[in-house]
Amino acid sequence: MTTTDLTRSAALYERAQDVLPGGVSRNTVLRDPHPLYADHGDGCRLIDLEGVSRIDFSNNMCSLIHGHAHPAIVRAVTDQVARGSAFMMATESEVVFAEHLCARNDHFEKLRFVNSGTEALMVSLKTARAFTGRPKVAKVEGAYHGGYDYAEVSQAPKPETWGDADAPASVPLVRGMSQSALEDVVIIPFNDIDRAIAILDRHKGDLACVLLDLMPHRVGLNPADRAFVDAMRDWTARNGALLVLDEVITFRSEFGGLQNLYELTPDLTALGKMIGGGFPVGAVTGRADVMDVMNPKSSNFVYPHSGTFSANPISTAAGLAAMEHFDRPAIERLNGLAERAMNGVRNAIQRTGVRACVTGGGSLFRVHMKDRPPHNFREAYTTPQENARLKVLLDHLFDAGFVMVNTCTAVLSTPMTETEIDALVGAIETGFETIHAMA
Repeated sequence: MTTTDLTRSAALYERAQDVLPGGVSRNTVLRDPHPLYADHGDGCRLIDLEGVSRIDFSNNMCSLIHGHAHPAIVRAVTDQVARGSAFMMATESEVVFAEHLCARNDHFEKLRFVNSGTEALMVSLKTARAFTGRPKVAKVEGAYHGGYDYAEVSQAPKPETWGDADAPASVPLVRGMSQSALEDVVIIPFNDIDRAIAILDRHKGDLACVLLDLMPHRVGLNPADRAFVDAMRDWTARNGALLVLDEVITFRSEFGGLQNLYELTPDLTALGKMIGGGFPVGAVTGRADVMDVMNPKSSNFVYPHSGTFSANPISTAAGLAAMEHFDRPAIERLNGLAERAMNGVRNAIQRTGVRACVTGGGSLFRVHMKDRPPHNFREAYTTPQENARLKVLLDHLFDAGFVMVNTCTAVLSTPMTETEIDALVGAIETGFETIHAMA
């Protein structure tokens, strides 16, 4: 077959393999036999180079709260590009956007912009160390917190490596990770108060912080037990450590973040993804005295921090437009659509008799090929048989015109209506019927 016989995406992938490892810049876009290439997006639809339109329930991994090409964001970015994209000066835009974000949550006393969720978590952990003078961090087994060594430890452990439940092993994600990084990351089980506190107590003099996602995607996208969250807040307060929340994904759940539902006061919160309106962004926010470790004019200045593109006016202009349009009514409507979807999936499970369940909260939900919702990472771990059934469902949904996160997670956006939700639920049910017939 010659290049002229290939689809545009297949031909482009052949070229890409000559210059990009695996032919891509992020492994999440890989598909067999080749990735598809986007031509453009319009609202909640994503159109590929072959002209096929699909309803986008991935939204670039949770970063597009308003879907594609929202008019207000397009206007804000177009206006700013005409004036310049980045300067060796501060901008009014960063001040206005920071004011807006801090106004959404009383616990956001000061804020510093960075360029991604990964960077926000990296800066959060370094800030916690700088403030406490302690080297170690604790994180939940299996939780994803970006691409930083100390956040990647035990991101993807396996049964043969994860160790005893009473003392989970610190497992490297990438070969060659330094032993010192592994030793400085303490792994705790999700939603297990007694085990978690026993582990934390063994390291209490060295822990700078406990890092927590209130609904960690890779741990099952199941909201944390309130008692577990309260126990982590209490332990950190009593032992001179900080509580750092990763709300890079979950900030969309409530006006001031998922932490509002827990009536929680963290010391630091990391933000990213949708607060950039589709452009690269991250932010660290929280207690003023903690944030002041980055303030050269503070007596507590111990963390020199900067970044060439931090608070660039393209991202702040896009982010401000996005967040202004993501007000309380918009959040309530989108959360209601997600609840409609989850109820629809539950009904589909009952009607088809398939072995499956659904978890989630806010405007996110995930379908599992399991009998009951997982309570921690070890329960959420997928067997080869579950992965095979999940692939059948994902391929079915893709062919039916739906783009999902590859864990079979759905991410809603404001252009969606009941029509798109009901269409997805219907496609999931027919997928369940196929899977059930295979059993």
